[in-house]
Amino acid sequence: MLTSSFIFLKGIGETTERTLWHEGITSWDRFLDCQEIFRFSSARKIQFDHELRLAQSHLCNHNSAFFARLFKARDHWRLYDTFRHNTAYLDIETNGIPLPYGVITVVGIFGRGRMTTLTQGDTLTSTRLREELEGYDLLVTFFGSGFDLPFLQAKFPTLSLVQPHFDLCFAARRLGLKGGLKAIEKELDCPRSPELDGLSGLDAVRLWEEWQNGQEAAGDLLILYNQADTQNLEFVANTIYDRMVQQFGPSTLYNVVQ
Repeated sequence: MLTSSFIFLKGIGETTERTLWHEGITSWDRFLDCQEIFRFSSARKIQFDHELRLAQSHLCNHNSAFFARLFKARDHWRLYDTFRHNTAYLDIETNGIPLPYGVITVVGIFGRGRMTTLTQGDTLTSTRLREELEGYDLLVTFFGSGFDLPFLQAKFPTLSLVQPHFDLCFAARRLGLKGGLKAIEKELDCPRSPELDGLSGLDAVRLWEEWQNGQEAAGDLLILYNQADTQNLEFVANTIYDRMVQQFGPSTLYNVVQ
C-alpha cells in the first residue's frame, strides 16, 4: 500500500489519489513512467517525480522514520505491510492512576516472533526499553496514541519513538468496528485462553496491587494478561490492515498486488 500512496505529495488528497488509481496509476513506478499526467503541469510533475524518487531511496534504505514524518498519523496504517516483518506490537499496564502520578507496571513487546515482558522494579528501565524498541521499524498499539505512548514518553523522557505508529483503535473506528480491544478481538474471532476471559484493565490494576502484596500468582496472571493483549495485536493488525486496503486502497478499483 505504501508504494500506491500519493497523498503525501503537496496538493494531492484522497480524492485525487483515487482518481489517479482509477486512471491506472496505482504505484510510484507507474507515475514515474508517465511522461505527463494531464491534471498536473510540467513543473508539478517534475516536482512530484523528485519527491517520489526521494521516497523510493528512503524505502530502499528501510528508513521507516522518514515515512513517519511524511505521512499524517491517520495514514500510518499504509506503512504496515512494508514494515510488517520488523514491527513491534506494544501494550502497557499501569497502576490505574493517570499522569503525571501514575506508574507503568508492565510493558509488553512482541516482535519477530518473540515476546518480551518488562516489569516495574525489575527489568523495566530506560536503557532496557530503548534497547528493545530502537531496532523496530514500526509500532502497533491499540489506542497507544492516547495512552501507551504518552505514558511511556512521560515516564522515560529520553525514549525516542521515531517509528511510524499504526494505532488500531482509530483504524478500527474507520471500519465501523466498535468497542475496545477485547470486543474487537471477539468480533474478529481472535480467542483468548479461558483463564483470561473477562479480565480487563481494572483487573490488571488489581492484580498488580495483589502482586505487590506478595501474591505471586497474581503477578503470573498479570503477565499472561499483558502478553495476550500484546500478542493479539498482530492478529488484529493483520485483519484490520487487509480490510483497510479493501476499503480504502486501489484494489477496490483494480486487482493490483500491494
